[in-house]
Amino acid sequence: MLLNEHLSKMLLKNAAGIPVPTGVKVTNDDLPELKPYFPLPWILKAQVPVGGRGKAGGIQKVDDSDKYEAMAEKILSMEIKGHKVPFLRVEPAIDIRREFYLSLTLSRQKKKVIMTVGRQGGIEIETMGKGNLLIQEISLPGGIQPNQIRAAFFHIKIAKELFPDFSMIITKLYDTMINYGLLLAEINPLALTGYGKLLAMDAKIEMDDNIVEINPDFEKFYQPEHSTTEENIARKAGMSFVSLKGWVGLIANGAGLSMATMDAMNFSNLPAANFLDLGGAANQERIEAALNILFNDEQVKAIFINLFGGILSCELVATSLIAALGGKAPEKDIVIRMSGNSSEAGLKKLKQISSSKLHLAKNMTEAIELLRKLKPNDQSYIPFPEPISSVSRRKIEQTDYTSSKKFLIDKNTPILVQGITGHEGKLHTKLMLEYGSNIVAGVTPFKGGQNVLNVPVYNSIIEAQQSHEIGASIIFVPPKLATDAILEAASCNIPWIVCITEGIVQSSMLNVLEQVKRSNSKIIGPNTPGIIIPGQTKIGILPATPFSPGPVAILSRSGTLTYEVADRLNKAGIGQSVSIGIGGDSYIGTTFADLFDMLRNHDETKAIIILGEIGGTAEQDLADYVIKTGFQKPVLSFIAGQTAPPGKRLGHAGAILKEGKGILDKLERMRKAGFIVCPSLESIPDLTAEVLNNQ
Repeated sequence: MLLNEHLSKMLLKNAAGIPVPTGVKVTNDDLPELKPYFPLPWILKAQVPVGGRGKAGGIQKVDDSDKYEAMAEKILSMEIKGHKVPFLRVEPAIDIRREFYLSLTLSRQKKKVIMTVGRQGGIEIETMGKGNLLIQEISLPGGIQPNQIRAAFFHIKIAKELFPDFSMIITKLYDTMINYGLLLAEINPLALTGYGKLLAMDAKIEMDDNIVEINPDFEKFYQPEHSTTEENIARKAGMSFVSLKGWVGLIANGAGLSMATMDAMNFSNLPAANFLDLGGAANQERIEAALNILFNDEQVKAIFINLFGGILSCELVATSLIAALGGKAPEKDIVIRMSGNSSEAGLKKLKQISSSKLHLAKNMTEAIELLRKLKPNDQSYIPFPEPISSVSRRKIEQTDYTSSKKFLIDKNTPILVQGITGHEGKLHTKLMLEYGSNIVAGVTPFKGGQNVLNVPVYNSIIEAQQSHEIGASIIFVPPKLATDAILEAASCNIPWIVCITEGIVQSSMLNVLEQVKRSNSKIIGPNTPGIIIPGQTKIGILPATPFSPGPVAILSRSGTLTYEVADRLNKAGIGQSVSIGIGGDSYIGTTFADLFDMLRNHDETKAIIILGEIGGTAEQDLADYVIKTGFQKPVLSFIAGQTAPPGKRLGHAGAILKEGKGILDKLERMRKAGFIVCPSLESIPDLTAEVLNNQ
């Protein structure tokens, strides 16, 4: 959640006690009555969540109060980089002697907080050369150190009398970053005024959306006027929504499947009008909200609903969809593809809607063909690059690298469930037991002595370990408590810790990962569907039906894509040796490379499929590992989100494509490492069969 300058300054002032200029908020409704109470001259600043306001004319100085209203109206009528100006912040002009730059950023690549200070600040900060900036890494949980503050102070070269104020600003900015779950806290410029004081003249803050879920009071920092009506409706319903430029409205469940569907449409010259991820709760409320958004969007000419039922029942979704339509024919053509859990029953139920506008498909290929027939003649062409693929495997040179690590989970692995007495804990304990998983104990503080499905419940893991050997723990604990649950399991040396929980604040998870770095525990997740060894055990929420025993390991960052690919493999007669969701968040425990180090010694695994996404460097890091260690087992890969717009977060925290090389660099690195890069979901079974036949 990106805060505008006004809210950013309010947070700095009220939560951190960092000095900011006096300012008032002014909207169109406030004019002409409301005028600033402080002396002229005044600075009028457009409040939009993008940079470049000054160059666009959105920041103006007013020396005459008679010119104030006209200038305010002019700025309020502007649109800056696609954003209308909803209100102004008006401040007194400040006597500035020097301008500096200061920022704290949570770095996904470094897995640390990065503190940057510049001897000069302002709008040209990016063109001032490397010598202007001092960049320091701050480790968690240790936090910012006195020597780092001193180094920053000496770098900007100001009078030593200002050190206490400078130290206070940095310390409080860091504390606010941790306490408020900030991903970015930037002050640019930090000004030295004619009064000899340091003042935050402008600020940009990005808050982790997850912390708003944990602390509802932080909802006050969300500014609906900076988002479209559609985005606000989707957010209220708990869905992820991004507007795009095509004509086909998209609704899917799961970020990975949503991105893969978007790609398939775009590559087929059926461009998506939006990205809309229903998430795990595809209930009537969400489906109704999703349909209302797309029915009211004039850009949308037809709708594609693509669902794979894992734990989610397609039959229940069909019931919800019928209820959302109110028993009537849809306003626009809808193509519906269902697969997986109860899909046949779901499609049968939808046939009850007698309408020529409802088109049912059993697979993606059939759905794409139906959409082709619905394409309007007047739709303009939107170019997309061809999907990057590499169907011939490049030979990787062998090295003398060896690993003693092994993947040792099997049907006998004793499992403990943290949060077993909660709704999700009970539900999935039942499903895991039905699959044959060896669940020996559960833990919920202050509920020890109970039994859940004949599984004894203890107050703590230490208590449980007095009666049971524990080989793996699975966590069904709310986000606010999940990090402590991970630390408890790691402190008890549980070999495998599977954290299902999603919505953990990123800085909190990074803190935990740093603390358990030297632990022998392997953390899977968070935000993972877990682990399944088909026919033996599952430690997670993965559905049983898409999986069967076989020679192929599936390692994935997406739950729905995992089920989708396993189902496609099974239909081609190819089973799986193991399937692991490493987690969809920015900060996770066990990586692709960590698992490869075990699977190279896993005789049951003959080939590995990697299901990746646009964000982060997990796939690039894996490619480097494969080349460096001479990994010889064949690797197939598929990356969802190739056609995603840069800078937009699609679904969970890890699904964001940064500006720059992005997806092209990722796919090229994988090709160089000898991966077979699959151009589509449809291609995966045939390419996998070819690889297995050539061994």
